[in-house]
Amino acid sequence: MELRLHRYGNARSRTTPFVPTVNPHDRESAMQTITRHYIDGAFVESHGSEVMDIIKPTNGQVIARVSLADEEDTRHAIAAAKTAFATFGRSTKEERTKILRRLHQAASARLGDLTAAMVEEYGGVVRFAGLIVQSGVNAFLATEQALQELPMTRNWGKTTVTLEPVGVAGLITAWNANALFICLKLASAVAAGCTVVIKPSELSSLQTRVLVEALHEANLPKGLLNVVTGRGNVVGAELVRNPNVTKISFTGSVGVGKSIMRDGAETMKRITLELGGKSPTILLDDAVLDQAIPSALVMAFLNSGQACAAGTRLLVPKGRVDQIKQAIMDAMPAFPVGDPAEPKTAIGPMVSQKQYEQVQAYIRKGIEEGAEVLVGGLGHPEGLEAGYFVKPTVFINVENDMTIAQEEIFGPVLSVIAYDSEEEAISIANDSEYGLHAAVLGADLQRARRIAAQIRSGRVVINNMTDDPQAPWGGFKYSGIGREYGRYGIEAFLEPRAILE
Repeated sequence: MELRLHRYGNARSRTTPFVPTVNPHDRESAMQTITRHYIDGAFVESHGSEVMDIIKPTNGQVIARVSLADEEDTRHAIAAAKTAFATFGRSTKEERTKILRRLHQAASARLGDLTAAMVEEYGGVVRFAGLIVQSGVNAFLATEQALQELPMTRNWGKTTVTLEPVGVAGLITAWNANALFICLKLASAVAAGCTVVIKPSELSSLQTRVLVEALHEANLPKGLLNVVTGRGNVVGAELVRNPNVTKISFTGSVGVGKSIMRDGAETMKRITLELGGKSPTILLDDAVLDQAIPSALVMAFLNSGQACAAGTRLLVPKGRVDQIKQAIMDAMPAFPVGDPAEPKTAIGPMVSQKQYEQVQAYIRKGIEEGAEVLVGGLGHPEGLEAGYFVKPTVFINVENDMTIAQEEIFGPVLSVIAYDSEEEAISIANDSEYGLHAAVLGADLQRARRIAAQIRSGRVVINNMTDDPQAPWGGFKYSGIGREYGRYGIEAFLEPRAILE
């Protein structure tokens, strides 16, 4: 994800069935002020004195002010986590299972509030925000299942190997799926026996407050969970350099991920990085267009395009380009832009003015490099000039070496690229520095599976966007290092120890 907020800052999805109702006429509230972090089981006033405005992306208005943490707040949280680890690191699988269940119960009680906060603060469309939040809450149960199936001890001869928690984990999460990332990483760390310090994106402060209030009700051991909201070059940097933090799990941009690897090496940090994507969707020549094109557009405009998994390169057979262009234009009315609280809305605003300008710059670059705008283009959609809304844009006549086909835009911009043969489609799909997610759309399942097996991506879906909370999530190449979800996510917080007699 190429939005670079700050050093060790954030830059970012998945699903399940829950779509709450948010009344758009009932959402305006007085200015909110957030001055506390969550450290050692209590809400404590920020030592850091910098105050940041939270801007509502639908209208550009200030809706909250947040006191950001400094190094002292961060070190206080790390110390609390270190003290707690001395006990929690020796906990049993049964004890961790009970905590995961309590976390699920506590978070479930605030599903509606969490979704409303995501709609208000981030501009996530309610139909998708509900899915993201539910998926995050469900991560506690999915991780519990994985923990039960994960053997923590192996024996042979006079050798015993045990899987041991790595220690204090710094979890740095992103703004585009706040509840999901926090719950997912927290669940895996808890299952492994680690204590945590979480640095959520400062752009998600309202969402974070609701979530931490919920998790506080789980009656956790003091110091197990600590949350400090601050800038990446302050809080994130302290987590990365502090020798009492053993593990960093980061979701964000490639540039920040590289910095974490470089600086974390000084204290031999264990690192998991979930970074960007430029995901290809291969539409095969036998695909039924009135099914395949809507699926391709859903994947392209996922979370208003602000998703690492978004299928922003659509690879199509040259012989069907004209049919596909028409099918795209016919399908676009099903993807209206507008108020994210309205259930009919498919695409909401960008998270910030900076992100809006970045997306505009990429659309402009695509036009300059010779791609043709089929739908969308520069500027705001009509009637939505006040917020950070962009026109969902589809480019045709795109070459895979164009900027819009190679760089992660993080907005609702789709590049349609034509291919001559199946072999060329696979080559184009793999011709990217990223390898996080991909899709194959076609009627012949055996053929689709054969092609999927040749794509260099951490996940490949066939004929629809789907999820499995036990399947690994993470990328090849510049899309990251390590995996999350299920047993793979728990193992990322464990170290093997062998005892030989």
